[in-house]
Amino acid sequence: MILSMTGYGKAETNIPGGKITVEIKSLNGKNADISIKTTLLPKDRELNVRQYIAQKLYRGNIDFFMTFEPNAAEDAKEIDAETALAYYRQIHNINSLIDNEFPGEGNIDARHILSTILRFPDVMDSGKKQDIIDDENWPEVFGCISRAVDNLCAYREEEGKSLLADVSAKVANIVNFIPEIEALEGERVTAVKEKINSRLSELAVAPNPERLEQEMIFYLEKLDINEEKVRLRQHCKYFMEIVESDPYPGKKLGFIAQEMGREINTTGSKANHSGIQKIVVRMKDELEKIKEQTLNIL
Repeated sequence: MILSMTGYGKAETNIPGGKITVEIKSLNGKNADISIKTTLLPKDRELNVRQYIAQKLYRGNIDFFMTFEPNAAEDAKEIDAETALAYYRQIHNINSLIDNEFPGEGNIDARHILSTILRFPDVMDSGKKQDIIDDENWPEVFGCISRAVDNLCAYREEEGKSLLADVSAKVANIVNFIPEIEALEGERVTAVKEKINSRLSELAVAPNPERLEQEMIFYLEKLDINEEKVRLRQHCKYFMEIVESDPYPGKKLGFIAQEMGREINTTGSKANHSGIQKIVVRMKDELEKIKEQTLNIL
């Protein structure tokens, strides 16, 4: 089964004090490039989380997010009254000094002073700061991470179904173009012979018939595309075998698509026929779409 490298997973869990939300996003990439975009995750847990994600998701550019929403009661602010009063005394003393030196300019409203003091970080929530994630709630948090990863994997699986249908149809189209080329090959041989004979007539040359036939056969053999057709069919067959048998076929499919491209390009260079050239262009169009999709296959 094909899996997409594009995915999104989300999970939530409640711990004492609030709610943890984990979100994971992934896009296509050559390796597992994991970016931890949170300060909540303890440093001693980060390596384990990275290893777990890399093992489960295998490959891709992966962003990991974690947020914490405190309960209403936990979120209530506390005021350190002693610290606030110490600030007030200092500001009041400075205000008195200003008023003594510059009469009339030191009159600051007490409510304005208090409002300013309450914005100081050491006045609000003093003594409440602690790690949100600890050893006691870690099992719940890791379970949340695991569910988010599983949800992303499920998303990848659904996207993979669409990828499978798309690339399978395009490979089938390339295979179906081959009989169309074969139908034009007899016409191509006749056209090549007529072109050579016409040129000889223009030059008023009367070559030896046997030698001409030998040279004609040699020239047509150089333009023969039977080997290219056989190899192209084999590559298409191998492409679908890898799709069905390999759990992570993305890189292999990219290499096979390159080989398919070589055979299609060689067919086009040997064609010497406008109808075959048009079919080759359609083959290339299908192949480019296959290459784009293989970049997103895990």
